[in-house]
Amino acid sequence: MDFSMIASITAKSGGILYIMPLLLLIVLWVSIERFLFLNRMSRLGEKTALALEQLPDIKEYNLRPLAESAEFPFRALLQVPIRFPNIKDSAQLSEILQEAVMRQVPLLDKRLWLLDTTVTLAPLLGLLGTIIGMFHAFQILNNVANNPTAITGSVAEALMATAAGLVIAIIGLVSFNGLQNQMRFVVHQMETLRSMLINRLSGLDHSHALSSSEVQPAMYAAKEA
Repeated sequence: MDFSMIASITAKSGGILYIMPLLLLIVLWVSIERFLFLNRMSRLGEKTALALEQLPDIKEYNLRPLAESAEFPFRALLQVPIRFPNIKDSAQLSEILQEAVMRQVPLLDKRLWLLDTTVTLAPLLGLLGTIIGMFHAFQILNNVANNPTAITGSVAEALMATAAGLVIAIIGLVSFNGLQNQMRFVVHQMETLRSMLINRLSGLDHSHALSSSEVQPAMYAAKEA
């Protein structure tokens, strides 16, 4: 198949086949870029959770270096206890951390809408190209001098637009579902980090409360003596 034949088939599809390489390029670009980004985020999430787990206790002096060394989107979570040091209520702290998580999620699925759109658009454009190609194919029958069996070749050429659209949609669908699953894993890491912060900060507050409650009876006993 030489270039002139490809140009002829593309022209019969109404130019739809010219759009298909562009859609395929978009699918490949978004898939590769988002895969590398989310894969890096998942590694950073594991690293941040491990570093937080190894802290002996959560204080501003040892949490601040970890927050400064962490990267998006986990830095936003680690900065919450530093920005709000006076909040001791675990429920209120949980709401603020949840707010930080919700603000980061839209940045994780950035450009995924391009894959979602391409998965739907490519087969529709392919079908439109096939319909236009069928119009050219049936024009062969209008000329009595043409062999009626010649229409089969034109129909096969018209179906190439649909085939191209389906191939792009399949690649885009597999990539989209895989990236969605990877994004959910990163969000799960953020939720895990949020729970770790709440549990450790609440545990410190609870231990402080216990120690103060134990000191007060001792003071009363000393006064009575």
